[in-house]
Amino acid sequence: MTPWTPAEQDAIWLSLKVATVAVGAAIGPAIGVAWLLTRGRFWGRSVVNIAVHLPLVVPPVVTGYALLRLCGQQGPVGHWLTVHLGFQFSFRWTGAALAAGVMAFPLIVRAVQLGIENVDRHIEEAAATLGASPWKVFLSVTLPLALPGLLAGLAIGFAKALGEFGATITFVSNIPGETQTLALAIYSQLERPGGDGPALRLAWLSVGISVVALVASDQLSRLFRRHDA
Repeated sequence: MTPWTPAEQDAIWLSLKVATVAVGAAIGPAIGVAWLLTRGRFWGRSVVNIAVHLPLVVPPVVTGYALLRLCGQQGPVGHWLTVHLGFQFSFRWTGAALAAGVMAFPLIVRAVQLGIENVDRHIEEAAATLGASPWKVFLSVTLPLALPGLLAGLAIGFAKALGEFGATITFVSNIPGETQTLALAIYSQLERPGGDGPALRLAWLSVGISVVALVASDQLSRLFRRHDA
């Protein structure tokens, strides 16, 4: 077997880092938004729901362009971060993580929503009747019972972040060692003569990592369902 080249190793580890950071940063807000959309009753709920799921239906390039205009060096958020905190998203791996997190966010939200919807409202109401505050009900009742959905969201979000391409290349370009993830490395290999072999290896690796994440999530979900039963 041909050994991995340093550039391929960089792309592999960068992809794992980007996907992990993206999902880690997205999971907290995703749980909050999922609970709000599932249990909340407020004006503008449909607008929030559309905004959350918009990255799923618009071309990823559009999402990447929006991030570039907002969080690029000349964008309002990006300029403020650069001037006041010395932090930069554009042309950095952190920008790749942001793009991956934005694209994975609606998938995580949807999975957590399904988990929360399957929680019996009577159990939550019983906990509230016994004096538990809304936060305590959520943390001690709703979230543990929705754990299979949360795990599924983590796995789906990780797989999506791992394979993100359009938003990433539009926002942070394709810089080897800095923003070149597995998907972008595959694209680069396909663009050069004789790159079919390395591209195929990277593609199989990407599929393998995603399958492992999904299988692990499925097994953990079944384990928790059996435990709850």
